[in-house]
Amino acid sequence: MNNKNNVLDQDLFLSKLDNALAKTNWQVSAPQRKQLIAFLALLHKWNKAYNLTSVRDPEEMLKVHILDSIAVAPFLDKQNYMDIGTGPGLPGIPLAIMHPGKNFVLLDSLGKRVRFMTQVKHELKLPNIDPVQSRVEDYHPALQIDGVLSRAFASLKDMLHWCQHLVDSQGAFLALKGQYPEQEIADLPEGFKITNCDEIQVPGLNAERHIITLTKTH
Repeated sequence: MNNKNNVLDQDLFLSKLDNALAKTNWQVSAPQRKQLIAFLALLHKWNKAYNLTSVRDPEEMLKVHILDSIAVAPFLDKQNYMDIGTGPGLPGIPLAIMHPGKNFVLLDSLGKRVRFMTQVKHELKLPNIDPVQSRVEDYHPALQIDGVLSRAFASLKDMLHWCQHLVDSQGAFLALKGQYPEQEIADLPEGFKITNCDEIQVPGLNAERHIITLTKTH
């Protein structure tokens, strides 16, 4: 774990992040930028031993994990969020860095991922994340959840089936998708409606990205 291949040049990647952010209108402070790259460095280091993500190249990680995650930040206007099937904390940890005043429960069923997120919480001093090991259908939040985030977790139909108990009629489901999921939207179950569909642009990522926001109809 200590050889040079495992150590990320954080200054270099901070520069790469700055260059990408210059192509956006996102507001990311200098301390937040440093935290995002520190998270990237930890993810790169731990991934060697624990296989947390199939993305190996840190430059790809920067695009598909860091930038793709923080692109969601402008759409979070409530207080308490849950990131289901978060894996190693994506998009939850980058979003917690972007929104230090909001709370994020990070739910995953694999212990190694939760241990990694717990280490990130300690090293980056992120009091607003709560890594939890659980299957989503078995988890019942102690506090009201304003929004459930899902990134590459399941189809819209399956997400709503597994997660409907997590929010009440005031809460929302935010599904992070690639291409516009026309067939999934056609298959929506009764009792739910789409309130927003936003296309987002991620610098350096040559792929479509959409955020589908859904709520209960009763």
